[in-house]
Amino acid sequence: MKLLLTRHGQTDWNVAGKIQGTTDIELNETGIEQAKSTGEKLLDYNIDIIIASPLKRAKKTAEIIRGNRNIEILLDDGLKERAFGEFEGKTREEFDFDEIWNYKLNKKYKNAESTRELFERVQGFLNKIQKEYKDKTVLLVTHGGVTVPIRAMLEEIPEGMEVLKGLGIDNCEVKEYDL
Repeated sequence: MKLLLTRHGQTDWNVAGKIQGTTDIELNETGIEQAKSTGEKLLDYNIDIIIASPLKRAKKTAEIIRGNRNIEILLDDGLKERAFGEFEGKTREEFDFDEIWNYKLNKKYKNAESTRELFERVQGFLNKIQKEYKDKTVLLVTHGGVTVPIRAMLEEIPEGMEVLKGLGIDNCEVKEYDL
């Protein structure tokens, strides 16, 4: 299986440095242009299926990347951004961002997924698609928070790495994996 991983295009909350989580924010004009550019870069790939988070910013990014190609887009909650609960809409300076991404501490917050809950959800998703699409090229369109466990698992980043926040990818950056 060839796996292509990208994050949605830019939103106004990205520019403002606000944590989006499951708050359903639209792409801004820059995000739309980023998605178009990524779509052009991926034209040489024979993508069999696109699986995207159902949140607007990821779904729209997937649609723009697909363009007029005949590629099915599936929406899957397994790729939905991490629920950050009370921290959604706040900037990283307004709370301890390192603490929320500390895998060992695994602190639980009201209405938020813990780091380990996020990892378990994403691991289940990856296991499922590896079985269903083992001989395919799959493009995942997701969120910065979800790219953290995907990269940690696929790039074998050690579990001893306590604070995982730096593993997210940039808007419309593409990572490629052979599974």
